[in-house]
Amino acid sequence: MDEETRADAIHRLKSIAGHVNGIVRMLEEERYCIDVIKQIQAAQTALARVSESILDSHLRTCVTTAIQGDDPAERERMLKEVVEVFRYQDK
Repeated sequence: MDEETRADAIHRLKSIAGHVNGIVRMLEEERYCIDVIKQIQAAQTALARVSESILDSHLRTCVTTAIQGDDPAERERMLKEVVEVFRYQDK
């Protein structure tokens, strides 16, 4: 992963952590259920964006290197890895 993607992911994840802490406070304060759900959905969307960014970086670096390389086993391993990410995405 390149440094810019890593730094951006760390920044976003720290922000999401703050957001999740805010959701905990909402529950402690017995806030309206739909408002809590909306905030949970916003946090999930933010996490998905971080995941997409990291995957994009992985495809452009690690996977591209493996595909252009001479090791067929490494190419296959990388492709299986990416497919596996999508297999477990919604579970």
